[in-house]
Amino acid sequence: MDHRLMLEVPEEIYEPLRKEAEQTGQPPESVAVRWLAQAVREAVDDPLEPFIGAFASGGSNWADRHDRYLGEAALDTATNSEGEG
Repeated sequence: MDHRLMLEVPEEIYEPLRKEAEQTGQPPESVAVRWLAQAVREAVDDPLEPFIGAFASGGSNWADRHDRYLGEAALDTATNSEGEG
């Protein structure tokens, strides 16, 4: 059974949607459904989900500061790579 869903989306979401629709020759609604279906599949099929909360990470603020932590790790990797070559 299909369901009708009306959404109001901000410009930064609509513009890439419109461009994809234009490039593929599909209406924006079809592209939105495809993108939404992909997001749902990824959320449902998360291979790491069984491990969420399975062990203590030792850090309680990772969700709030993940950009900083990832940036620091990338910088460390780049710095170490430069020293090797």
